[in-house]
Amino acid sequence: MIRRHVPWLLLAVLVLTQICYPLTTGVTRARLTVATVVLGYLLSVGHALLSRGPRAAVALVAVATGGGFAIEALGVATGFPFGSYDYSGELGPKLAGVPLIIPLAWTWMAWPAWLAAVRLTTPAGRAAGSAPAGNASGSATRGSTAPGSTAPGSATPGWAGHVGRVALATVGLAGWDLFLDPQMVAEGYWVWRDAAPALPGLSGIPISNYLGWLLFAVLLMSALRPLAGPAVAVTDSRDDPMFALYLWTYFSSVLAHAVFLRLPASAIWGAVGMAVVAVPLAVTLLRARRRPVDRPAPQRTGVDTPA
Repeated sequence: MIRRHVPWLLLAVLVLTQICYPLTTGVTRARLTVATVVLGYLLSVGHALLSRGPRAAVALVAVATGGGFAIEALGVATGFPFGSYDYSGELGPKLAGVPLIIPLAWTWMAWPAWLAAVRLTTPAGRAAGSAPAGNASGSATRGSTAPGSTAPGSATPGWAGHVGRVALATVGLAGWDLFLDPQMVAEGYWVWRDAAPALPGLSGIPISNYLGWLLFAVLLMSALRPLAGPAVAVTDSRDDPMFALYLWTYFSSVLAHAVFLRLPASAIWGAVGMAVVAVPLAVTLLRARRRPVDRPAPQRTGVDTPA
């Protein structure tokens, strides 16, 4: 029971911290930014550990945190693959020119983006923990699988399905940067040396940045499943905090950019980019809540009832 409550508790603290962000300025806002990233990191890695076991958590840290630091260090040193940019000193200590919280941010959103893609590419009725076909008793219930295991009724996609899942997870992660980069650049947390060409309305950030995000997100998502094992190829009710995190990030970012941060262009671009995953995810979850699960067969009464 405690395993299920910890992610929800961390998510609640994260949400409260993010609500405070537009109400602050200067050093306080920078510190809230760091706190938000750390909380998000603990939430995602902690959820991976509690719901999937050590292998999944270690794999997530290796590919997202380790890989994130490597690609950022390469970008700062060479300008590839994002473009030429420099970080300010407002985000805390640096290593190789990269603030230490930056790889944590990659990890924070990589995990919910992956799980959202898994949820959207899992055939209806084959969710983890559902009773396998032919099991009339329905003894397996949603969310009953143990950490690190897969459910007997879960579906593992073929090669084409896995490619689609990786592509969706890639867009789910990279789309977030349409909110993130304009917000961080507006705060002066990093600056681009050559910001042309840029997306309409998002001056100061080169298109190469978003292409770099897509490139690294493809590599990250492609490596996550083989390293983390089959437990990350299914979802169940334990993943509800991560779905809530992804949807909260989407809807709150649209609102914050449009109203509080006065960044209407990134509100539009981000709304369109993350909607590829966020909108279908929201619809899928709403439909699942309305669909009866493991409803027992009604008992017939009357003359057919045995004496």
